[in-house]
Amino acid sequence: MLILSVWPLVQGLYMGFTSDELGAAGRNFVGLANFQQMLGDTQFWASFRIGGVWAVIVTAGVIVLGLGLALLLNAGLPFQGVARVLVLIPWAIPPVIKGVIWRLVYHPTGGVLNSVLLSLGIISTPIDWLNSFDWALLAVIVVGIWTGLPQATVVLLAGLQTIPEELKEAAALDGASSMQQLRHVTLPLMAPVIFAVTALEFMWNFNSFGLVYTLTAGGPAGTTRLPMLFAYEEAFQYGHLGYASALGTVMVLIVGLALAHSVRRQLRDAAPKESS
Repeated sequence: MLILSVWPLVQGLYMGFTSDELGAAGRNFVGLANFQQMLGDTQFWASFRIGGVWAVIVTAGVIVLGLGLALLLNAGLPFQGVARVLVLIPWAIPPVIKGVIWRLVYHPTGGVLNSVLLSLGIISTPIDWLNSFDWALLAVIVVGIWTGLPQATVVLLAGLQTIPEELKEAAALDGASSMQQLRHVTLPLMAPVIFAVTALEFMWNFNSFGLVYTLTAGGPAGTTRLPMLFAYEEAFQYGHLGYASALGTVMVLIVGLALAHSVRRQLRDAAPKESS
């Protein structure tokens, strides 16, 4: 852990304060120069906004659809065991393979999506989904939700199975409908699990790289360039290792502070209120 995790992290933090360049013989300490450059880098802040939109929408989609799937898989329907196995398939596929599969789905001439939409008369001409300024971000968001859905579903399903059936039966005897049971019994008891999954999903989605890189490499013209893609380009396309390390440090700090604030609010809301 020290060699493969802690030491690279310390090295990365230090590099953010240097002028380290790919292939350079040495590095110079430049203090906060990289961070000052970042403040005026419009491309970085554009990628940061895109990353925020991506992370919020993908996380919301994963949680809402994951909870719906978890409720279905916990309802005692026929072939429920088979369905639970099928839900895990997207999770078991490596990110690069997922990207290749969806590139084929989105292919403008031979893709399944365009074929179906054309046959139904929804579109009149094929759409180049991954190279369209209007559709590229939405296309990768759909893939992001599909990718994150299995893990969220499994965790939420585990949370549902910890809720005592007696509580639901008591609510039903009191005349509560299924929706009222969901609202007043299931969701309040699931709140800690939902919060934990949401926080983790947001962190993972904001730091996404492999999937979007395989699908669009940040294109067209940066419309799907997430912050990690921008940092990757600065490091390995332009050789600015010090600046890329500073970008990574700031992204980690911002996400960490946001999560810490959310956790603090959650703990405060969950704390027992003192009686007056």
